[in-house]
Amino acid sequence: MGFIKGKSAVRIHRQLLGHKRVTGMHFWARGYCVSTVGFDEESVRRYIREQEAHERGQKELDFEE
Repeated sequence: MGFIKGKSAVRIHRQLLGHKRVTGMHFWARGYCVSTVGFDEESVRRYIREQEAHERGQKELDFEE
């Protein structure tokens, strides 16, 4: 999955930004949900909200250092 995310991010950056060098920017979030089989829409939405909250918490910790 990481390979696909990496290659697609590079391709999208090239299409949108040309060949400019972009550093320090992340296109995809670190986590991902592999399967939604057996989960309803609300469960998936809750998972996404929790991941976003976790990412915000990580950014705050990085900022404090």
